[in-house]
Amino acid sequence: MFLVDSHCHLDSLDYQTLHGNLDNVLIKARERDVKFMLAVATTLPGYRAMAEMIGDRPEVAFSCGVHPLNIEEGYDFDELRTLAADPRVVAMGETGLDYFYQKEAAQLKLQQDSFRHHIRVGRELNKPVIVHTRDARQDTLDILHEEKAGECGGVLHCFTEDRATAEVLLDLGFYISFSGIVTFRNAEQLREAARYVPLDRLLIETDSPYLAPVPHRGKENQPAYVRDVAEYLAVLKGVSLETLAEATTANFSKLFHVDAARLV
Repeated sequence: MFLVDSHCHLDSLDYQTLHGNLDNVLIKARERDVKFMLAVATTLPGYRAMAEMIGDRPEVAFSCGVHPLNIEEGYDFDELRTLAADPRVVAMGETGLDYFYQKEAAQLKLQQDSFRHHIRVGRELNKPVIVHTRDARQDTLDILHEEKAGECGGVLHCFTEDRATAEVLLDLGFYISFSGIVTFRNAEQLREAARYVPLDRLLIETDSPYLAPVPHRGKENQPAYVRDVAEYLAVLKGVSLETLAEATTANFSKLFHVDAARLV
């Protein structure tokens, strides 16, 4: 069986007391059939440090971008495009909108401009966008439409919206990724959306080190735990774990233009 963690922050794990080193993380993941992962950046300096730390490990691909809550630190749009052109980078992001912490119009405008730029670079380089949204549903959907994000494709990661939002994203050609949140007791609206999303548009992720799924809730998350998300979704959707693993791995390969032969 072959599982993919489609979104993790390998540079943010606890290497002092919990893992020791990155190889230890990868071994733990492989022991649970998690054999490939996408390491996602949230700043450009963070991307460079992450890429250096991981190196050319064949089981890890990169995404390059600036999280909406990090854009106030400032970044060069041209540098983003240059870094994202690296063949090891298979996606733009994570990008998107987060209005939960920021409310001022000037801050929201910065987020929106950055989001639009990520999509434009994604269309230019033919690399999909990894989208984060929080308290910004309509603006997120509007910008995806206005910037023709369907041309490069993408995924709404760590999906926490409702079925109606899932319908709009699927119509746009996007994929939808579920994290450990779907296992939480109070996430019935999210489970309804997960039942609705077809297998051929579904991804799974940890978003580690955050949002560990049940039964690991309260602990640091790690790529190995994407298996728990897969097991839960398989039951929820009434399919075998093997079927869900095969579908989500194929979806990952198709969306991110990763050679399927690489995932063997």
